[in-house]
Amino acid sequence: MLADLTAGAVEDSERRRLERPFDEVERRALAQTPALDALAALAPADRVKIIAEVKRASPSRGDLAAIPDPALQAARYEEGGASAISVLTEERRFKGSLADLEAVRARVAVPVLRKDFVATEYQVLEARAAGADLVLLIVAALEQPQLTRLHALVQQLGMTPLVETHSADELARASDLGARLIGVNARNLSTFELDRDLFGRLADRFPADAIKIAESAVLAPDDVRHYRAGGADVVLVGEALVTSEPVATLHAFLEAGS
Repeated sequence: MLADLTAGAVEDSERRRLERPFDEVERRALAQTPALDALAALAPADRVKIIAEVKRASPSRGDLAAIPDPALQAARYEEGGASAISVLTEERRFKGSLADLEAVRARVAVPVLRKDFVATEYQVLEARAAGADLVLLIVAALEQPQLTRLHALVQQLGMTPLVETHSADELARASDLGARLIGVNARNLSTFELDRDLFGRLADRFPADAIKIAESAVLAPDDVRHYRAGGADVVLVGEALVTSEPVATLHAFLEAGS
């Protein structure tokens, strides 16, 4: 599934590249307003911080919410206390787009993450050209030289890489990069099964200076409380926010993680 999602995302980016060549996107990326400091926004505090996700659908759950106005959805997240906004830009299975990211970036004052299956330099440049402050890099989808190259490019463009892991070996690879923002995704991207305890088992393997992010399996305040007790600095939440009243849900989640 992960290989298929990554291949599809790259194929779609190559289609866009025919319409907007590499040099043009690079010029737009370099001309963008400087990226916001995501490390400062997500720095450890006396309560958990939340990355709130604009997410219409997923391969495991199908359609979740129509979200006709992603910018309004993101504004509600910011109102509710989210420290950053994640925008799914994958088109095929998550029904997102770079236009969603651009709309969100224009509306909110907090950092914005491009969440996609990024495997090429062109996709990184697209992210910056659209106004992203962070870019997701999934360790399981990338060979180490490729991961190292993309991690460096994200930083060269002034953005922050969010390096996603699913195992102790992947966490070690993220550490070898010198990654400062590392996530553990509870969802197995091969089987799509969830393991809420995976973060806690890996928490003591994070580099000392890394911000610890727990991803997936967050549906109720108790899930946030569980991750916070396990050492999470940040929790990424998607489905629970798009299927409920987001401001009230965020308040409840932040209270649980205080």
